[in-house]
Amino acid sequence: MDQENVSATLTLDVPTEKVFAVLADPRTHPAIDGTGWVQEPVDRATLREVGQIFRMDMYHPDAQDGDYQVANKVHVLDPPRAIGWLTGYDPKGDGHLEFGGWFWRYDLVPSGPSGTEVTLTYDWSAVPQSIREYLRFPPFGPEHLTNSLHHLAQLPHRRPEADPSAVRNCWGR
Repeated sequence: MDQENVSATLTLDVPTEKVFAVLADPRTHPAIDGTGWVQEPVDRATLREVGQIFRMDMYHPDAQDGDYQVANKVHVLDPPRAIGWLTGYDPKGDGHLEFGGWFWRYDLVPSGPSGTEVTLTYDWSAVPQSIREYLRFPPFGPEHLTNSLHHLAQLPHRRPEADPSAVRNCWGR
């Protein structure tokens, strides 16, 4: 793949402010993801400022023991228009975070009286060659971003088993 980012766009029948609120709540990220890799947020606070760190428990069968944790750093926060984060980790377990050069970003544009056009971008253009030697980019197929946006669109209609109030409260219902 010559390109170093992938994007997908979907129009949701939900007001922009509510979509942003869901994206700013780490508790909803496992439901949005859809791969089963994103498990549970370690840091459950709403994303409110650039530089904020939020950790997520993850699972991938190719990871040592399958389970691991990422530390995400908010690098874009423009309510209700854009939110994004860099993905990193704590390699020595000493609190010193390293970021690999890839990020996730959601851009939101109002569409009609109560809709939102959402563009999800995954960008790995800043990943150094040393990381590219052992990680493949992107680590998922091209359909993943579109599927993720469809999951985001369905959140007002789902009742997750673990914490049903988390998703419903984000939508204000």
